[in-house]
Amino acid sequence: MKKRPGLASMTAIYRRELLAYLTTPTAYVFVAVFLFAIGLFTFQVGGFFEARRADLNAFFAFHPWIFMVFLPAVSMRLWAEETRSGAVELLMTLPAPTWSLVLGKFLAAWTIAAVALLLTIPLWITVNVLGSPDNAAIFTAYLASLLMAGAYIAIGSAMSALTPAQVVAFVLAVLISFLLTALGLPLVLDFFSGVVGGAVAETVARFSIMHHFDAAQRGVVEFRSIFYFVSLISLCLGFTALAVDARRGG
Repeated sequence: MKKRPGLASMTAIYRRELLAYLTTPTAYVFVAVFLFAIGLFTFQVGGFFEARRADLNAFFAFHPWIFMVFLPAVSMRLWAEETRSGAVELLMTLPAPTWSLVLGKFLAAWTIAAVALLLTIPLWITVNVLGSPDNAAIFTAYLASLLMAGAYIAIGSAMSALTPAQVVAFVLAVLISFLLTALGLPLVLDFFSGVVGGAVAETVARFSIMHHFDAAQRGVVEFRSIFYFVSLISLCLGFTALAVDARRGG
């Protein structure tokens, strides 16, 4: 059975992008630095052993802050590098729907993030050796972390499609990611609550990545949180497709 043209194109772009990551230092540097950073924050800053609890709260607490810096660094090259090298001109002439190009590139970057998360599984095994953690809650937190990673990558993809400069794409993606993350901080919510009232503050919190990730981190599976991350990813990828279509039209 033959693949549909769009699906075939997406698969081809996915393989091409994944190979590009694996044949350059980008993926290896990201994974190595991510593992070092998450280990440093978990054990040194989060006080993993001092807490004397068999859980991964200290581990997951730093994911939003580490992701919002490292994942834009992974995704900033998705479109900006194509523009810089001139390869985007060839890419635009391919008989492939725009969504297949956008999704293929996004999935390749998301795969790198998934591998980085997968390599932290020994930490999960360790807490099971040390005690009896709530494995269902940890599993839920891992899934939420993967969805959150997808959201940050989608933001980076959109910014990369807007500008040919990777550094500019990185800065814009980090800025937007920070704003969406910081909206869920108690300090920010208290400010909105004091200025415009608690109802508005609650509404603001619903747009925060941190707000929805915290719920999943506690082991609470909420449909609205899943809907939030899927919607954010879809919105950013849709924006990316519009930017790419504008180039094709130009």
